[in-house]
Amino acid sequence: MSGNGHDTLRVDLGERSYDILVGGRLLPNAGSILEGVLRSPRVVVVTDTAVADLHLTALLTSLDRHGIRHDTISLPPGEATKCFDELERLIGRLLDLRIDRATTLVALGGGVIGDIAGFAASIALRGIDFVQIPTTLLSQVDSSVGGKTGINTPHGKNLVGTFYQPRLVLADTDVLRTLPGRELRAGYAEVVKYGLIDEPDFFDWLDRHGNEVLDGDAAAVRHAVVKSCAAKARVVGEDEREAGKRALLNLGHTFAHALEAEAGYGGDLLHGEAVSIGMTMAFDFSVRLGLCPPGDAARVRGHLEETGLPVDLRSRNRLRPSPETLVSRMRQDKKASGGNLTLVLARGIGRSFVARDVSSDELTAFLSEAVPA
Repeated sequence: MSGNGHDTLRVDLGERSYDILVGGRLLPNAGSILEGVLRSPRVVVVTDTAVADLHLTALLTSLDRHGIRHDTISLPPGEATKCFDELERLIGRLLDLRIDRATTLVALGGGVIGDIAGFAASIALRGIDFVQIPTTLLSQVDSSVGGKTGINTPHGKNLVGTFYQPRLVLADTDVLRTLPGRELRAGYAEVVKYGLIDEPDFFDWLDRHGNEVLDGDAAAVRHAVVKSCAAKARVVGEDEREAGKRALLNLGHTFAHALEAEAGYGGDLLHGEAVSIGMTMAFDFSVRLGLCPPGDAARVRGHLEETGLPVDLRSRNRLRPSPETLVSRMRQDKKASGGNLTLVLARGIGRSFVARDVSSDELTAFLSEAVPA
């Protein structure tokens, strides 16, 4: 529903239900909003140095205005921060600050900050409250909602973590104006995902208005964020711990996580870029298996290319993993079971499904053609 200049969406999880607020000017009004959910007027803000330069002052000014005491911990920016060393340092800093169980941790940043801060909140003092204030399109439409927290290891992405829900998500669409174009496009890949899973009408809308989202049109951005958050909230409410339908949210991600691991979680391949390639691969593989009309796969590829997203590895000259290596990494994916490969595939746009026990020979043959030598 809408109100006070923003949309409010509910993630329905019984006693752990919470709201997602989407709209403008949420960050400068965060203090008044947070008053309603804090157990005590004390927070620790976890952010990264890049986000701190852009948005920390607005948040702290609002907290001060409402008498909320605060400390700040700034981490290095980038996917490499999601590691055991940084998690240990973060927990150490929190304990140095003598937090108690009424302290709330506020994650101010993109998906990396949200994931590691949420993980820290879930294990510090056996669990303290946390609030998500996502500052990237990707984190607003995906990672800040649903309670997945975690870090990466050399074995793969997000293989260590917890399901731990925030108390609140504040998605201030105004802050997206500070995003570099590449980061905005990377987040847009996750928006497209929702249309491809089970909302073909939303994909049709993106086909017409996607470039307006990427150009920063306020109404288009807000519509895209609200639709994406509503889709994720619905799925999470039905399947919090990914026992069934929630696995569909990983469309393209099994391919993507393998590619990210091969790239070393650096800046050469952003998560959303890997997801764009992964979704293209998922549709192309579905065509190869006779599941999906070739025209639908071509339409997906065309839309992603038109919006400036990569659909293969041709532009990543340093990333040339062997098909066998990728399949091996995909076997370590969290959705794999008993060594069997599990992928989200598609019978068409808006008709995705979970395919279990995918043939590794078929997949290897497909990757031999899809990945440049």
